[in-house]
Amino acid sequence: MRARVARSLRVAMWAVLPGELALVVCLVAGVRIPGAVLLGAEALVVGMVALEAYVMWPLYAARREAGLAVVRAAVPVALRRLIVHEFRALHSLGLWSARRRHRIPEGARPFSYTEPQAGIMWAFLFVSVVETVVLALVIPWPLVHAIVLVVDVYGIVIVLALHAAAVTRPHLVEADGSLRLRYGALFDLRVPADAIASARVERRFPDGGPVRVDEDGTLDLAVGSQTTVTVELTGPVEFVRPLGRRGSARTLRFHADDPRAAVAALASPAPAPRLKAPSRSLTPERTAPSSPPAPPA
Repeated sequence: MRARVARSLRVAMWAVLPGELALVVCLVAGVRIPGAVLLGAEALVVGMVALEAYVMWPLYAARREAGLAVVRAAVPVALRRLIVHEFRALHSLGLWSARRRHRIPEGARPFSYTEPQAGIMWAFLFVSVVETVVLALVIPWPLVHAIVLVVDVYGIVIVLALHAAAVTRPHLVEADGSLRLRYGALFDLRVPADAIASARVERRFPDGGPVRVDEDGTLDLAVGSQTTVTVELTGPVEFVRPLGRRGSARTLRFHADDPRAAVAALASPAPAPRLKAPSRSLTPERTAPSSPPAPPA
């Protein structure tokens, strides 16, 4: 039904547009047209456009969803997540330049985790800059020189963006005691407060990548190949790995630059803000005037 209405509107639009074009030609030729005719014609065109947009929008939205479904089916999940991560990292670079952090609600306490990897990232950045300069000096072919220069400069930007994502997206202990674990723009896990059984400071050096799940249901979120906080849960929590695979864990191990503060925050969540007691006035109340002394006998 809606498609039939859309076709009717399209036919009406093609009937109105020649009239609009004829009015424009008459105006250019100097023909005087009453203002009421011009106003009516413009109102008719605007109304037709608005009505067609109103009718066509659901059809456009349906086609857009169908197109997205085709893209999801054609592009692997890992590739889609890597592309999204790259855009998020570039957005984090903008936040870092503006000295802002990503989505820290009121009352939440952030805990950074970048200390073990900061030196490695800066060393990698230095090597990338040196490589860019050297290749720019030794490559004689202009086209190859331009391509390599663009790739190297973009690589430097990505290195900065990866570090910026880790700086601007810290771990969070929110006001209600819930925990949010993040690793840059690659990993994000929310743990409700009632799912946390205990937390302790424990330094470990797990093998493998930064996001690793053991067979016993332990998630290691390592930075610089180390974790410093262990959180025991009352039940398994679901999470999504950086490349899209799903998993669950009953124990969480992650790194925090100040692990004791993180454990203390998990043990004692921030109290709810109290209402201020009404302030007392410092002005003393006025008393009634004293009675005059009695006359002498």
